[in-house]
Amino acid sequence: MTHTQVKYDKIGLGYDTTRRPDPRIAERLCTLLSPIPGGQYLDIACGTGNYTRCLHDLGVRMVGIDQSETMLQAARSKHQGITWRRADVSALPFPNSSFDGAVCTQAIHHFPDLAAAFTEIRRVLRGGHLVIFGASRNQIRSYWLNEYFPRALRRAFDQQPSDDEIQAAVDKARLRLVEKEPWCVPTDPIDLFLYSGKHNPSIYLDEHVREGISTFASLADPDEVSRGLARLHADIDTGDISRVMARYVSKLGDYRFLVVERV
Repeated sequence: MTHTQVKYDKIGLGYDTTRRPDPRIAERLCTLLSPIPGGQYLDIACGTGNYTRCLHDLGVRMVGIDQSETMLQAARSKHQGITWRRADVSALPFPNSSFDGAVCTQAIHHFPDLAAAFTEIRRVLRGGHLVIFGASRNQIRSYWLNEYFPRALRRAFDQQPSDDEIQAAVDKARLRLVEKEPWCVPTDPIDLFLYSGKHNPSIYLDEHVREGISTFASLADPDEVSRGLARLHADIDTGDISRVMARYVSKLGDYRFLVVERV
């Protein structure tokens, strides 16, 4: 069992308490995917199937894969009509040219060999788009969370592949990056991932929210979290949080969509 499997088996136990699909993200994934009638699409590292199910509800025929059986059990309970498979992105259990496109949300930073993963994804695609949703290193650097949890955010930064690394992996897999689209966290986020508290810092004071965020659940030192939460709580009480947040205003967006296709 890999470290990623162990981590997400643990996170998966209460994941859907705070990690619910945001229909705005799902709709954008669907638009960028550009599904064709009758096509079949793959959700890579689907987790508990939140966005797999949303895309299915938007009329896209989906298959979801994940390494974590705990995550997949939750996914199966949501929709038995979707095919769910336990699999690793480096060894997809499908024939060549099985899918008309794929999505991958908040996961490429967990792939130990990005070029190998992209090569395997290309193998099972007969065409269409691979749509990736996640944060860039520069975006992570602009999160005001750096003020309170610097070591954890540095680990999140280091874990995220750089743009050069992504481009090199895309090229090696004989794919082409055709679009980058920034996305900003709304004031009313539904899916409570890492920077979902951009406008509402108090959500990080909730242990259940932190348990559903891999940066806090697996990258952060408990002592740093304890100290950071104490400072954050104090700054919220005094209003100093507004000045901290103002120092981290960025034009880069908070996350982004990448669209990749076969050469």
